[in-house]
Amino acid sequence: MTDTATGGLADIIAARLTAALAPAHLEVINDSHHHAGHLGDDGTGESHWTVVVESGAFQGLSRVQRQRLINSALADLLASRIHALAIRARAPGE
Repeated sequence: MTDTATGGLADIIAARLTAALAPAHLEVINDSHHHAGHLGDDGTGESHWTVVVESGAFQGLSRVQRQRLINSALADLLASRIHALAIRARAPGE
């Protein structure tokens, strides 16, 4: 079972994606514990993430276009604080 992370960077990610995409469903999952000691682990426990986003903003968009919207909302975090981001993006009804 996966839990939606709260606190710290998880809250920032959730706020950014909520503002940019008005999602009907959003999960921000901290996967960092699976990567402890591996490349990209900065020791903060907040380096590897999965986001599950359902948003009407994705209607008619390709997988790549959807990922670009998410990456754009998190651009500065991807450049500085997020080492890896797995994305599951869908439009309502998919």
